[in-house]
Amino acid sequence: MTPAQPNPFSPRLLNVLRTGPELPVSQYAVADVALQRQALAPVAATLGLNFEGLGLNQYGFGMEAEPPDTNGTVGATQYVQWVNLEYAVFDKATGAKVAGPFEGNSVWAGFGGQCQSANSGDPIVQYDKIANRWILTQFAVDTTPFLQCVAVSTTPDATGTYNRYAFSFGSNFPDYPKLGVWPDAYYISFNMFTNVFIGSNACAMDRNRMLNGQSAKIICFQQGRSIGSLLPSDMDGTIKPAAGEPAFFVNYGANSLQLWKFHVDFTAPANSTFTGPTMIPVAAFTPLGSVVQPGTTQRLDSLSDRLMYRLAYRKFTDGHEALLVNHSITTGERWYELRDPNGTPTLFQQGTFSPDSSTRWMGSIAADQLGNIALGYSLSSSSVHPSIFFTGRVPSDAAGSMGTEQLIVNGTGSQIGHSRWGDYSAMTVDPTDDCTFWYTQEYLETTGDFIWNTRIANFKFAGCGGGAGQPAVSLSASALNFKKVGIGRTSSPQTVTLTNTGNATLNIASITANGDFHISNNTCGATVAAGANCAVSVTFTPTKKGARKGTLSFTDDAPGSPQAVALSGTGQSVVVSPTSINFGTQVVDSTSAPQTVTVTNLNSITVTFTGIVFAGTGAGDYLISWNTCGATIAGGASCSIGVEFRPTTTGKRAAKLNVKNNGGASSASTSLTGTGN
Repeated sequence: MTPAQPNPFSPRLLNVLRTGPELPVSQYAVADVALQRQALAPVAATLGLNFEGLGLNQYGFGMEAEPPDTNGTVGATQYVQWVNLEYAVFDKATGAKVAGPFEGNSVWAGFGGQCQSANSGDPIVQYDKIANRWILTQFAVDTTPFLQCVAVSTTPDATGTYNRYAFSFGSNFPDYPKLGVWPDAYYISFNMFTNVFIGSNACAMDRNRMLNGQSAKIICFQQGRSIGSLLPSDMDGTIKPAAGEPAFFVNYGANSLQLWKFHVDFTAPANSTFTGPTMIPVAAFTPLGSVVQPGTTQRLDSLSDRLMYRLAYRKFTDGHEALLVNHSITTGERWYELRDPNGTPTLFQQGTFSPDSSTRWMGSIAADQLGNIALGYSLSSSSVHPSIFFTGRVPSDAAGSMGTEQLIVNGTGSQIGHSRWGDYSAMTVDPTDDCTFWYTQEYLETTGDFIWNTRIANFKFAGCGGGAGQPAVSLSASALNFKKVGIGRTSSPQTVTLTNTGNATLNIASITANGDFHISNNTCGATVAAGANCAVSVTFTPTKKGARKGTLSFTDDAPGSPQAVALSGTGQSVVVSPTSINFGTQVVDSTSAPQTVTVTNLNSITVTFTGIVFAGTGAGDYLISWNTCGATIAGGASCSIGVEFRPTTTGKRAAKLNVKNNGGASSASTSLTGTGN
């Protein structure tokens, strides 16, 4: 897919809908026992690429809106940045732009509806590190029903094709969407509004079906007005949470963090649960007020009424789990590390980074595979224009402390005319080496309004990803479903692609399938080079009737080994052939020549028929002209049914011939189509 180039038009202010009032300049604050004022050694991180993102006078970008809602993330070979209201794709090795900028809604070109026609903004771009796929999402709110538009790439190439979706929220406005990637779903949160704030909405979208381009459900839990600005957990690294582990949602309360657990069941949605909150006490704080700039009385909105994106989740090789998050308070940029979120959530460490009198806000935080933490943010004062900095720490540093900050880019202008800044930034971790941090944030080169710039930079801590490096496994699917197959028969193969997204050769010890599932083709061999991929094809040969399950397992030297793909299918003892018949065009009230459906009992025992019936909207347009099957069918035997098409009206007429029996998990069916003329 190649989206159309943007058409610049008059810029507009995108107003954030608040869950409460904008905070004034803070005059009083509680004592902050987590405050870090002392100077520390420089951060042990080396700044790498540092280049301009989308913004004023960059790449033909059309300044369309304010604030930029700056965010971006890194994939296997590309970095994608999306701001209001355009996105671009960069080569992550060089920083060179390779595609764009494109209008955000161009991803949905040809999709139809408001996702195609409305470029409303509040964008989020994510990279699914498990599946090696991009996720692009923004809302479409020009008119009701209000939509959240979601696109999932079909390959690791952000310039390729996408599976596209539109989820409706009716007349409720889904503001400030925030997306998290989890093994069982794409989780997303909103602040919902009618004419007033009605509460946060925590939702789960069916990740597996979206990766496969199938219709997908969204399951939501609407919260009351007292709950606002939830953040969903977003997985970093290659080690997945335990199977069935819920996703986590967090916001802040009075001197506390509040944690919820979201268990989703797309098969039986009523079994889904959203439980909490668990209250986690933190050091007392006062939210930050507005932010001063040099040369103007215009102050900037700190958006301190909420936690800042992302809620970064990571599971480490020793098995411990951590959540990282930050927000802006009067004394500095407050950050937290939570441990054991699925057991007894505990505040492992916290800190407020404020080494001088400048204001730091609009942060984003993450950790690499070794537990090194990086925090990026905006910095401003009465003498320093809004600029971009980062700080960080290594695990051996004193708890709650960060190193001396490093400059990414100095701002040389202040924003006038409007207070809006942000509304968010993005610190992400490269999935290839699981070491390199990428940060994107807003700044200004010139004083004015609607003239913002953005920056993209990366850096890495010493000792991470050095030496021989480390392999990492990404699988194209987490589950395969073979549906119904006759007992003793073999299905068509389904394929899983393994990609080594690490920076070292992957050594494979074994690839196995169990149960009624068998590997029919394997191109992987004993090793897979860094950046390379291979494929494993699996078939299903059921030995018994009913639901059959198995696992495709990859045992290797990457973190998270063995990696598993769930396998499922249904063994069916009675099968029909063919499974579909098209009768073509037939004059209304005339009868076609009969077509034969053969029924075969794959069992070794006699099976009783419990019904041979037509179903569907066109059931009345089909007739049985003969039936040799009788009441039972012996093991290994076959019988036949003659089916005729006699349309009662014009147009397409569709139905199914269902052969019901007591020998299988469900009916064997032949799909019937024909057109009345």
